[in-house]
This record gives sequence, structure tokens and C-alpha cells, in this order.
Amino acid sequence: MYNYIDKGFLSVRNIDLPLKLRLKPKNKRIKQNKRILGKSIDLRPEEVNTREEFGHWEIDTVIGKKSGDNALLTLTERKSRYEIMITLNAKDSKSVDDSIKKLMEMYRDTFKHVFKSITADNGVEFSNLETLLKEYGIEVYYTHPYSSFERGTNERHNGLIRRFIPKGKSIKDLSFDTIQRIQNWMNRLPRKLLNYKTPEKYFYEELSKIA
Repeated sequence: MYNYIDKGFLSVRNIDLPLKLRLKPKNKRIKQNKRILGKSIDLRPEEVNTREEFGHWEIDTVIGKKSGDNALLTLTERKSRYEIMITLNAKDSKSVDDSIKKLMEMYRDTFKHVFKSITADNGVEFSNLETLLKEYGIEVYYTHPYSSFERGTNERHNGLIRRFIPKGKSIKDLSFDTIQRIQNWMNRLPRKLLNYKTPEKYFYEELSKIA
């Protein structure tokens, strides 16, 4: 009926219909896909995909409260399933970069051997990763938009973390020791796919080959 009024087919005017005046026209919003920030996961070498080679990681962030809270940076080594958890001041690229720099300081000369590649999603917090790691020759690959399954190991580990940090729980309130306990629990859990070794043992065996 409103269409007929607008086209002048009826003698009734819009002003005679208070409800019509209150209705706002709907804007049609076209959903746009996120763009891939850098090198696509499609270009990732087969030895990374098959987990044959050590030193290839998946990365993500875990949030507690929706706003005004810290976040967790989570990194999972694909071959050993070893997990690193670092508290971020915010879910942004500066906080992520600062955390990666801490890992650079920790591993020093072995950093580029321990971290040969990192696979991330297209979140803005990972937008500077490629630039940051370029001088080390470390490749950064980005998953397809809305394809978290392409970081499947890291995503499953984030699910384990949610047992301890459910959505809505403040990460800012968690101490360093608490985060370490969660990380240690994950890394000391024997895995069938590792022949019942723990990720921690497997990881340090690989590290010893580098040293």
C-alpha cells in the first residue's frame, strides 16, 4: 500500500499515515569480504602443510571481555603442537609486534630457525607481521577470509584455553602465573598423535637439533 501512495495511485497522503512517517527506508548493506593482508596460505609449501618440518606456527588472539580488556596472543607450532601464550595490552598490531619482539629477544640467534613461518588470519592486529619478520626471512601466510579451520591446530588449542578462560572473563585479572599454568597444562598433556609424547618434550627435542 505504501508503494501505491508514493506513486500517487491513491488520494491518501503520507502525512495522513503517522506510522508511515516514522518508518525509515532500509539501506541495503552489501557484505564485503575481508581482503587477504599478504601472502595467501595457498602459497604455503607442502612440507609446512604436511607438518614434516619443524618451525612453522599458527597464530591468533583470544579475548575475554569485548572491550577495555587485555587479550592473549596464542602461537601453536604445527609439528610438535607446542603452545606459547602471551598477554597483550590490547588486541592491536602494536601489542602483537611487541610480543613478537620479546620472542626475538628470548630465542636470539635461533629465532629464525624456531620460527620459519607463521600462518595468521586477516585480523588487523596481524597487519604488520610480514614487515616485522621480513629481515629474518620468516614467511607470513594469511588464511582465506572467514576460514578459521585453516589454522585448525591453533583453533583447537584456543578451545582448550576457553575451558579456563570462558568468554566474558577478564584476561586483565589473570596473573602471569595463571597464564603459565594453562600453557604448561597444554604442553605437558601427552598426545596420541605424538606417540604419547608431550608437546613440551617434542618441542625441546627439536630445539636440541638446532643448538
